[in-house]
Amino acid sequence: MSKNTVKAADIRVKTDKELETRVSELRKEQFNLRFQKATGQLANTARVNKVRKELAKILTVMGDRLRGGVKTAAKNKK
Repeated sequence: MSKNTVKAADIRVKTDKELETRVSELRKEQFNLRFQKATGQLANTARVNKVRKELAKILTVMGDRLRGGVKTAAKNKK
């Protein structure tokens, strides 16, 4: 795996507000990447998958929190 991947444990320690901000940034980047791909200007095609996967990880953690399955790094180290 690439060194630039985001780990779920790193996501879990962030606040809800930080996660919402990051989701917004990733959605904007995803939108821009789609346009670049459509116009043939996309140089780094792997970035599309990285953005999609990071967005999925964040949304998964946010969903877990909403359902009450909050798992923080501190609780996992028992």
